[in-house]
Formats: sequence, structure tokens, C-alpha cells
Amino acid sequence: MKNVLITGASGNIGKAAVEKFIQEGFNVIATASPRGLGYELAGLSVYEADLTNEKSVEDAIAKIISVHQTIDVAILTVGSFAVGSIETTDGAAIQKMMSLNFNTAYFTARPIFKQMMVQQTGRIIFIGSRPALVPAEGKNTVAYALSKSLVFKLAELLNAEAAENDIVTSVIVPSVIDTPENRKSNPSANFSDWVTPETIVDSMLYLVSPNAKALREPVLKLYSNS
Repeated sequence: MKNVLITGASGNIGKAAVEKFIQEGFNVIATASPRGLGYELAGLSVYEADLTNEKSVEDAIAKIISVHQTIDVAILTVGSFAVGSIETTDGAAIQKMMSLNFNTAYFTARPIFKQMMVQQTGRIIFIGSRPALVPAEGKNTVAYALSKSLVFKLAELLNAEAAENDIVTSVIVPSVIDTPENRKSNPSANFSDWVTPETIVDSMLYLVSPNAKALREPVLKLYSNS
């Protein structure tokens, strides 16, 4: 049974991933803040960690490895969003988004990647964002877009370093995600045009399946009609 580590398991994508990967027979491990996940599931192991704190993450990953021996798949969904143009985005706003979107990804991916290099196999999945790729959208979410752009670069660097091993880092790029929060903030939108968390998780399952074994440096754009 493969071990899959999921961060952001209390969020919409993370929780959907936890449920689906348990259903598909994976041994699912999640990180949680001191507040916990807000739910319990049979077959789910939970470890406390502050993903904005490098030492906290390193300690949690070390404990996970000591208990479970391997991390075969890492699905890193932690992140946050903020709007703001160049005019309204100051240094504090940049640092906040960097901490929540890039630092959490780097602090978590680094010890996991080191373990996967020892194993010589593994899959890492990041959640990217369209504003990081499309300046016309990023201009209204400057801090968010900048912080997410580094997640794409991190994936490229991890793939370059692991080129001789069976270790692949992917980025899934959803457009508007169909969540209760987004429905509340955009009540007049056509929700059927949005991307559901379940669709995103199905893409994750494909990326870690034997059918995707030949993929290298994958970036999946799940834009639907939004």
C-alpha cells in the first residue's frame, strides 16, 4: 500500500483528496495545524505541523518517515489568496502571500524530496494558479500571482534535480474552483463552468497512476469554461 501525504487537508481540495485516496486504497497521512482538521476518517493518520515554520515541518516529516518509512506521493495543497494591484500591494502583502503560498510549499517539499531521492522514486503535486501564468489576471492579484509563480519554478528545479530518478513533480492549475466560499462571493456565476475539487483530485490520481509513468514536468491546466 502506497503512502500519500496530503497538506491542506482541511481545505476543499485537500479534504476531497483525503477522501478519494482512502477510497482508492492508499495509506493517507495528513498534516494539520494545532486546530486540527475538523473531521476524522478511518484510515487517516494526522500529524501536527505549522507549515509556515521550517523547523516544525522538518520535525513532522521526520516523524512521518520514522513511522511510515516511505512517502510515495505528496499532495501539497496549502495556500491562500489575496487581491490587490501594484498600487495597493505593499511589501507586507507580498511577504504574507510568500509565506502562505511559497514558503509552505518549499518547507514541505524539501524534506519530502530528500526522502524520495533516497527512495529513488516518488511523486509530488503542487497546486498552481492561472494568475501566475496569465498577467492579465495576475495584475489584480499581484502578491498572490508572484508567490504562486515561484511554485512553478520550484517544480522545474525539483524535476531538474531528479531527472535521473523516478521522481516527478507536477503542477495542477485550476481556474475557478467550485467551493462554497466561491459560490458565496460570486452568486450570479454559472457554477457548472467551474472546476470541482473532485475533478482536481481525479487529475491527481492520474498523475500518480502507472498510466502517467512516462510524464515528465507535467503542468495540467484545468480551466473548464471559466
